[in-house]
Amino acid sequence: EVQLVESGGGLVQTGGSLRLSCEAAGFFFEDYAIGWFRQAPGKEREGISCLSTSDGNTYYADSVKGRFTVSSDNAKNTVYLQMNSLKPEDTAVYYCAASWGPLATRMRPPNQYDYWGQGTQVTVSS
Repeated sequence: EVQLVESGGGLVQTGGSLRLSCEAAGFFFEDYAIGWFRQAPGKEREGISCLSTSDGNTYYADSVKGRFTVSSDNAKNTVYLQMNSLKPEDTAVYYCAASWGPLATRMRPPNQYDYWGQGTQVTVSS
């Protein structure tokens, strides 16, 4: 059975850091592009990043570039989202997702993702 299990959300102060984890079960994430998304109340789901596992390239949204970093641990079938210099505007539910096809050349939209984690809440206070 395919499953993505997320952890690491929580409450932090402005300027703080969090590290989110996404562990894949039932498939190897190296066969998929791995995305991170977030959704604030009343807003559309926003793409944060896309990891092209075929070549190791990562694409970031302008809103997080320079502050957020994606990494992976192949042995653990896990991807991470390191979030630094957090702002109140980063408050949202964060999701990881897997999109079939390991080679990505740009961010992929939500409708191209096949599997989703259940989401984890990130709250940044001022």
